[in-house]
Amino acid sequence: MASAERPPVALWLASSALILYITVPLAALLLVVPPAELAAHLGSTMALRALWLSARTTLVATALAVVLGTPLAYLLARYSFRGREALDTLVDLPITIPPVVAGVALLLAFGRRGLLGRHLEVLGLSVSFTTVAVVMAQLLIASPFFVKAARAGFESVDPRLEAVARTLGASPWRAFWTVTVPLARPALVSGIVLAWARALSEFGATMMFAGNFPGRTQTLTLAVMTALESDLETAVAVSAVSLALALVALVAAKRIAGRWSVPRE
Repeated sequence: MASAERPPVALWLASSALILYITVPLAALLLVVPPAELAAHLGSTMALRALWLSARTTLVATALAVVLGTPLAYLLARYSFRGREALDTLVDLPITIPPVVAGVALLLAFGRRGLLGRHLEVLGLSVSFTTVAVVMAQLLIASPFFVKAARAGFESVDPRLEAVARTLGASPWRAFWTVTVPLARPALVSGIVLAWARALSEFGATMMFAGNFPGRTQTLTLAVMTALESDLETAVAVSAVSLALALVALVAAKRIAGRWSVPRE
């Protein structure tokens, strides 16, 4: 628990270097180009297409991370079984490997000549270098962030509370939704926001597996790279939007998590 005492000046001084190092580059995004010019460049076709595509794909990827990651997080949090640590390591692996490597792996698995992609091609389904590929790349990179947060949330809930609910006649499914989820909700919300923010910032895996096609696979991050080659102001404008979206999401998540948090004695 944080102390209510005033922090020592020495501690502020020791912390100031990293605070400034984080603040100055982020502030530069908003100060280098005047706000009026930023707004004008945000109206460009490239920026609007990238923003709309990123909004759609990140929401789908985050929803899939929640649907597919919640059972896995609960499994890891509640049960001890052979291979549990290996499974936990596998889930964390997309966090540690370079995103470009993840993109190559996706291409080798789901590309036209990939392990599974070649069979999809026979069925007339092409995944790589499509909008679906963007979602798949974002899901692979972002889902571990939700799983880790959700697992921590489930582990913080006393299993005896679920047992009590079941003795009162609740099914395991109902006990999970009426007892476990509400108590773990702050961690779940944080995990959702972290997964969404990571999906929004994804670059390497998307570039390798989906390509950089305007209106189809060009997300905000890829639009920044493209704009840097010829239009610095547009690149800055798109970067500023990404920063603003991340900031709003984090602030909202902190407030929601604080409002839903369960007081501890």
